[in-house]
Amino acid sequence: MDFNVLVSDDFLNICTNNKIKIKDNKKIVTFINDFEDRKWRSSKFFNFIWNNIAETALNHKEREALFDKSREKLIESAKKLRLSEPTDTIGRGSEIAEIMLYAIMKHHYGALPVVPKIYYKQNSQDNAKGADSVHIIVDGDNYSLWFGEAKFFSNLSDQNFYQITNSLSEALKTEKLKKENSIITGLSDLNGLGIENELLDKIIKDLSPKNSIDNIKKLINVPIMIIHGCEITEETSLFDEDYISKMKKHYFEKANKYFLSQYNKLKEVPFYDLIKFHLILFPVPNKDKIVDRFIKNVEHYKAEAED
Repeated sequence: MDFNVLVSDDFLNICTNNKIKIKDNKKIVTFINDFEDRKWRSSKFFNFIWNNIAETALNHKEREALFDKSREKLIESAKKLRLSEPTDTIGRGSEIAEIMLYAIMKHHYGALPVVPKIYYKQNSQDNAKGADSVHIIVDGDNYSLWFGEAKFFSNLSDQNFYQITNSLSEALKTEKLKKENSIITGLSDLNGLGIENELLDKIIKDLSPKNSIDNIKKLINVPIMIIHGCEITEETSLFDEDYISKMKKHYFEKANKYFLSQYNKLKEVPFYDLIKFHLILFPVPNKDKIVDRFIKNVEHYKAEAED
């Protein structure tokens, strides 16, 4: 990872709200960019996004075909992007969050990408529904499933937390999970991830529609990627202990608010206590400026594809 890990802790250790009865299935992980010449390093942020865009915009076969063709890979990735409408203030910039989540899953968690969602949004709206990220993490003879949510918000308001919680409530319904599993097992990409045949057979069997969802709840992890506008970051020009201290305090407070919202909404989900939730936060100075620059970059590469 190119960014500093600010917080990586079990929520149990920072929980200050006794109303949250189930705590040990939750974790908070936060990444943070630094500064140079008293300016937030936006170029570093965008380099990371564009260096990782192919993981979610292209399928395995396309990535392999463009393995050593960096410029062509960027152009093909840009072509796949179906950007949110300018009037969609909630969804605008969601593509950036999805790319960031895929990159973090790969570089921080060592996960294998299974369903490149931007690719499927371009090619099949049915397959694009559901989780924003689908990964598998292999640990010896075992594995875990990661169904992610990715959002880019202007701030970390209670309303935005409520929106995420509602989205998760839908995503964790049995029919939605079975649909996601059927997409995974129906993809040829699964065979190209380097998983040993015996474990691959087990995964396919576990995710079969004949198997009860109850049996795999303990395997499910939900990474919740939130890139967000941050006043503290916008008003800062130096990466120092004061900035770090303010951000940690801010995130501890927000994590308690979010997980209370989540617990109240999802506690009746069958085997909620077995599902593991990872709140992943990344601050930027200003959402609109980030999204505007990203869109200009996308339009540039799309224009090159038409030449």
